[in-house]
Amino acid sequence: MKVQKLEQHDVRAFQQAKWDEPLIFELHTPGQRGVQLPNVNPDIQEVTGDVLSELPAELRRGKIEGLPEITQNRVLRHYLRLSQEVIGAAMNVEMGQGTCTMKYSPIVNEEFAASPKIAALHPKQDMDTVQGILEITYNLDLYMREISGMDKFSFQSGSGTQALFAMASIVRAYHESRGEGEQRDEIITTIFSHPSQASTAAVKGYKVITLYPDKDGYPDIEELKKVVSDRTAGFVVANPEDTGIYNDKIKEFTKIVHEAGGICYYDQANANGLLGITRAKEAGFDMCFFNLHKTFSTPHASGGPAAGALGVTKELASFLPAPLVEKEGGRYMLNDQLEHSIGKVRSYHGVPQNILRAYAWIRALGADGLKAVAEIAVLNNNYLYTKVLEIQGASAPYIKGKRLEQVRYSWEKLTEETGVTTDDISRRMADFGHQYWTSHHPYVVPEPFTLEPTESYSKADLDEYINSLSHIAKEAYENPEKVKNAPYHTSIHRIKDDDFFENPDKWANTWRALQKKHGGLKVFYEGE
Repeated sequence: MKVQKLEQHDVRAFQQAKWDEPLIFELHTPGQRGVQLPNVNPDIQEVTGDVLSELPAELRRGKIEGLPEITQNRVLRHYLRLSQEVIGAAMNVEMGQGTCTMKYSPIVNEEFAASPKIAALHPKQDMDTVQGILEITYNLDLYMREISGMDKFSFQSGSGTQALFAMASIVRAYHESRGEGEQRDEIITTIFSHPSQASTAAVKGYKVITLYPDKDGYPDIEELKKVVSDRTAGFVVANPEDTGIYNDKIKEFTKIVHEAGGICYYDQANANGLLGITRAKEAGFDMCFFNLHKTFSTPHASGGPAAGALGVTKELASFLPAPLVEKEGGRYMLNDQLEHSIGKVRSYHGVPQNILRAYAWIRALGADGLKAVAEIAVLNNNYLYTKVLEIQGASAPYIKGKRLEQVRYSWEKLTEETGVTTDDISRRMADFGHQYWTSHHPYVVPEPFTLEPTESYSKADLDEYINSLSHIAKEAYENPEKVKNAPYHTSIHRIKDDDFFENPDKWANTWRALQKKHGGLKVFYEGE
C-alpha cells in the first residue's frame, strides 16, 4: 500500500465521523445491566452494615435513582462514537490553542497515574500508608523551588484560576496581618494577562486597575507609576503576556510596587519558554504559580482535574493553603499548623495523579532537558511566526522582533479586504482537523488568533498547520463565501443559536437541567 506523504503547501484531507448518538441517559433501558454483582456475603454485610450505620444520614442513599441502565457493549459503543466526533492533542497537530500549551503528554505517565497504587488511594488514609505519594509531592516541591526560586509550594489548587484566587487571598491575609487590609484595596494587572487575574482579585473584593500596552506592546511603566499608591495591595502579571512579548524590564515594575508596599505575584501558568532561563525570584516576585497541565505536561482533561502549583517566598509561607507536605527524619507528613494559612481552596490535597505525572516528566528530562524544552518551544514559535507573516492578510501587532513561546496574530487586513473574520477561519480550520483559538474577550487585537506550537512538534507538523492557514487565506481572497459557510467535514456544521453562549438561562450542564430547560437532547438540537 502506498502511503501519501504531505508535501510542501499540501493540506490534509479530513472527514470527521458523525454519529446521531443520544446522551447516555437517553439510552436507559430498565433491567439492562453492564455488570451483575453477586450477593454480599452475610458476614461482610454484617461488618459493613455497622460501618454504614455510622455515616450521617445525608451521606447515605436509600436507593439509587436516575442512573442509566445499559449493557457493557452499548456503553463502549457510545463512548467510542463520541471519541470519533472530537479532536485533541493526541490526535491532531494541536498548536492552535494558544496560551493553553497543548503539548505531548507521555503515555508512560498515564500508566503510572492509572496504577492502583495511585488511583486507589484515599485522602483519609493513614499517613503511614501513603508515604510514596507524600514523598513524590515533597520532591516535586523541591524541584519547583529550584525552577522558580520560591521557597515553598502548595499543590492544592485544582486549576490556574484557583491558584490565582489563592494568591489574591494571600495578598489580603498578608495586609490584614499588618493592619492594612482596609487601606490596601486595589490590585493592578495588565490587559494582555489572563482575565482570571482580574476576576479573582475582584472576587476578593479588590478594585482592579488595568494597564494597557505602550506602542510596542509592553505594559506601560509610566502608567504604573501613576496608579501605584498606598492603596496598592498587589500587582499580578503574566510575562510574557498573551502576545508572546517578554517584558525584560519586569524587575523595574516589581520594584515600583514593592516600594509602595504591595505584593507582586506572577502568573506563570505558561512558563514553557522560560524553563531554565529565567525565574520568578530574580524578577522580584513574592509569589508565582505554574499550571502542571500546561508547562509540565499533565493532560488538560477537558477542563479538569488540573493542578496549579503555587509557590511563595519564605515570608509568605505561613499563609499558604494547608496542609503542606513536610519531612521529619525519614517520614513524610501533612502539616496543617500554618500560623496565617488562608485555609483550603479545594477539598483535600490536590490531584495526586497530576503531581505524579509532572514529577515523572521532570525526572525524565532533568535540568538540561527542561532548558531544551524552552529553547525548542521558542525556536518553533519563531519559525511559525516568520511563516505566518508571509501569509496574505496576516499580521502580528506591536514589536517586530522575536516573540517568546506564542504570538497573538491578527487577520484585520484580511477581514477588511474580504469580509472573512477570524471566527470564519476558525470554523474552516476544523475542516482540516485543526484546533484554532482567537483570544479572550473583549478583543484588544482586532480579528485575533493565538498560536503556540510548544516543543512537541516537528518542522513537518508546523508546516502542515501553516499550509492550512495559507490555503484558507487564499480561499478568503478567491472565494470568501466558502470560508464563511464552513465547516463542511466536521461532526457539527453550524450552531444555529449563538445566544446559548451568552444566556445563562439556556445553559444546561446536567441531564436534569437539559430536561428541565429544553425537554431533552432532541428538542435542544431541533428547536421543537
